[in-house]
Amino acid sequence: MYRIAFLRNSVIAGLIIIAGCAGKQKFATLPFYNTSDFTPQFVSSTNEMTQKITHTINPFSFTDQDGKTITDKDVEGKIHVANFIFTSCASICPTMTKHMKIVQKEFSHDPGVVMLSYSVTPWIDSVPRLKNYANKNEINSFNWHLLTGNKGEIYQLARQSYFAEEDLGFTKDSTEFLHTEHILLIDKTKRIRGIYNGTLQLEMEQLIKDIKALSKKRVYSFSANFSRT
Repeated sequence: MYRIAFLRNSVIAGLIIIAGCAGKQKFATLPFYNTSDFTPQFVSSTNEMTQKITHTINPFSFTDQDGKTITDKDVEGKIHVANFIFTSCASICPTMTKHMKIVQKEFSHDPGVVMLSYSVTPWIDSVPRLKNYANKNEINSFNWHLLTGNKGEIYQLARQSYFAEEDLGFTKDSTEFLHTEHILLIDKTKRIRGIYNGTLQLEMEQLIKDIKALSKKRVYSFSANFSRT
């Protein structure tokens, strides 16, 4: 996560320098992440995005805590947030779920925002078990889905589509256990727009701001203390 913070601040610092040289304030949209090393890329038009940002989330189909089939069609044209947990986790998952509830509270009535929590132990996390976890943690929003299904498919989607790894840029064997604190922000075109540390509440607050930015198609100006306004 420190590497991500360094990359963010490096990009922002560069924009500030450019702004100083040009003698006027510069603005930038949220970056795109096209590769597993999470190098941020900025584009200035839809055509440039289509040409340069080729990575998108692959099709998927899993089952949520209510027994409903959730597919990539359910996030078509919507912003979605994804993370990876398991119900028996006693380390980072409870904190991540607690922090995801902050996002749930903010967007609980927004049909344009979807939250997906994929189980990384789907052979254990059955639909009834996910439902019990949802009830226990007061996960009650219509747009937050706890997903289970085929292990290989979940792991492949996590690593190849969401780039969800502990070591950024390093692709593990598909059989190796997946456990990460990363939460991903995906835009309406299924392109990655942000990565956040789910164990930090401050990161969730930033995630909420970024979701609102994508929803409103706002742009951000960058100040000298590297904050988004």
